Amino acid sequence: MDTEPIAVALKFGFLAVLYLFLFWVSRSALRELRRTSAPAPEATGFHATAGPGGRSAATDASLVAVHGGGLSPGDRYDLFGGLSIGRSTEADVRIEDRFASSIHARLYSRGASYFVEDMGSTNGTFLNGTALEGEAELADLDQIKIGDTEMRFELELPGDG
Repeated sequence: MDTEPIAVALKFGFLAVLYLFLFWVSRSALRELRRTSAPAPEATGFHATAGPGGRSAATDASLVAVHGGGLSPGDRYDLFGGLSIGRSTEADVRIEDRFASSIHARLYSRGASYFVEDMGSTNGTFLNGTALEGEAELADLDQIKIGDTEMRFELELPGDG
């Protein structure tokens, strides 16, 4: 019995798994570098945290698309580990909005609280209709608007879902 084709297939399979693993590690490292580039480590939400990803074990949260930005209404984005919003392919939530910057805003946790921060965008980020200056703590059902794109922050307590 000729085992050479099986050995070659196993080698290629191993290489495919190895490359997928390296891709995953590099993508995670790039996200972490982007998040920790803020001026003060205590403002990133990734230090002195209460749980994995900076969130308290008692809460979970999502960003829900309301309308605009090429997003389908009701699309949910888990805030585990935080996320960035913008036009760039590097953004965790990519929106198609002419008023959005490449990396327009970010959402992250610090302890049991969640925050939204404008990343120096040209046209600004709005929280409940008010222009955001720097960062602001989020409350359940807060509305975030970037250009013509609207999203809603939803906090979920244990037992809600």
